[in-house]
Amino acid sequence: MNAGKIVLTLAAPLLLFSCVSSKKFKKSQADYAALQAQHTQLQSQLQSTINDCNNEKAVLNKQKEALENDVANLNRQVDMLKQNNNQALKQLQDLSVISATQAESIKKSMENIGAKDNYIQTLQQQMAHKDSLNMALVMNLKGAVGNIDDKDINIKVDKGVVYIDISDKLLFKSGQYEVTEQANAVLGKVAAVLKNQPDIEFMVEGHTDNVPYKGNAALIDNWDLSVKRATAVVRILQNKYGLDPAKIAAAGRSEYLPVADNSTKEGRAANRRTRIVILPQLDQFFKLLETKKN
Repeated sequence: MNAGKIVLTLAAPLLLFSCVSSKKFKKSQADYAALQAQHTQLQSQLQSTINDCNNEKAVLNKQKEALENDVANLNRQVDMLKQNNNQALKQLQDLSVISATQAESIKKSMENIGAKDNYIQTLQQQMAHKDSLNMALVMNLKGAVGNIDDKDINIKVDKGVVYIDISDKLLFKSGQYEVTEQANAVLGKVAAVLKNQPDIEFMVEGHTDNVPYKGNAALIDNWDLSVKRATAVVRILQNKYGLDPAKIAAAGRSEYLPVADNSTKEGRAANRRTRIVILPQLDQFFKLLETKKN
């Protein structure tokens, strides 16, 4: 009997140690599985961002290819005109139909055609440069807000213009225009990218669905609500994040520029949004035109 008690006493620590080790092993397995799941999710998000960037790049490449084709066609027309003019000028000079002064005038006209050809090439370079800047901006924005659900924020390029659409559920409570505390995280990430591009000018647009506004008595309708939401976002970008107000415009679009069907709940949710439009720098092209005129 005493011998049995001794054996039991010696075996108890071994059994207890085995039980504790098993619990630690199972916990380690659970932690490893959680890390694996998180790693898989991050890989999926990264791949989604890469796919979006590749799609945007493909769109810009198509636009660039179309512009290059247009310029090539214009260049062919210019070359054809030059050849025709040279041939006609030579024939006229041989026949002594025109004077030397007239021939010189025609030559100057031909030189102007060459200058226009150079002008077209300059415009092409400016457009290619603008496309490159837009692509870099889109990639920076998507990298900054990559952890936000794509349904709530959408960044795209359409006809050379960059659009940032932010769902109103990230910024405002229903029927209100005061920016929520949670919205600062979204606006802060967008502002950080825009602030690194001091030459960029942009417009903040407020959009609503077609449900009539029934809220604050100070507002009449969705026009007022969309404008107030746009100016509320502008003030945050200016006062909290230090963006230059001279580079910002605010506008309200009310319900009249929908992106989805207002007859469904999902469509109305998509239409309630705040859009940041990166304005094209048209002054660069106007300067080129002014230089050409001079």
